[in-house]
Amino acid sequence: MTSAYDPSTVTAKDRELLRRCVNLAREALDAGDEPFGSLLVDDHDTVRFADRNRVAGGDATRHPEFAIARWAAAHLTPEQRRASTVYTSGEHCPMCSAAHAWVGLGRIVYAASTEQLTGWRKDWGFEPTGPVAPLPITVVAPGTPVAGPEPALTAEIRSLHARMLGIDTTD
Repeated sequence: MTSAYDPSTVTAKDRELLRRCVNLAREALDAGDEPFGSLLVDDHDTVRFADRNRVAGGDATRHPEFAIARWAAAHLTPEQRRASTVYTSGEHCPMCSAAHAWVGLGRIVYAASTEQLTGWRKDWGFEPTGPVAPLPITVVAPGTPVAGPEPALTAEIRSLHARMLGIDTTD
């Protein structure tokens, strides 16, 4: 008996693509930016767009998920957008969740959740949020299928965020 596909489950293929997002997040951090990276993958498993955070220059809207939404709106049909998946190292912020929904993109798969990130920051003595409430994707874009966090990658994401903040997480 075969089981039905569950879009809320992270698959082995999803983990491979999330690994690429973590590498993009590391690239962002190494370039002096916040550690976030994302991919837009079509329904044939082809990466159509990849980016990393670029907020260090002062434009706080230069998130890779927002760039994906803008690129998809300009280059893909509505049907192609619906059939695509966005992979990202960290769960979309409300701005990116809204852009994702307005453009009509499909499934989102993330390595670390907003709840995890805000919890880590709080544990390290930092404000848990920026100027926008840390809402989950499902609150901002309730019709969007999501999967995550991915436990196999969250420790690495936590380490990247600790490094950004100058936190020593070695025990």
